[in-house]
Amino acid sequence: LLDRYWKASNYLSVGQIYLLDKNPLLRRKLELDDLKPRLLGHFGTTPGQNFIYCHLNKLICERKLNVIYISGPGHGGPAV
Repeated sequence: LLDRYWKASNYLSVGQIYLLDKNPLLRRKLELDDLKPRLLGHFGTTPGQNFIYCHLNKLICERKLNVIYISGPGHGGPAV
């Protein structure tokens, strides 16, 4: 389950980074017009942040922890 949650988070992050809001669920064939002309962020930092977020969320739920997750500045904003 955790792996599927992480993969879904990465999928959503890619959509936020690369796609305009015309066809976010890919209900029709992806076209060049669906892509952003200028990207916000890059995917390189996103999987790592999603990985930490998913695992931290699991620990918080299992151990009923009171935690604040702070992510530093950078290009991984769509991860959070």
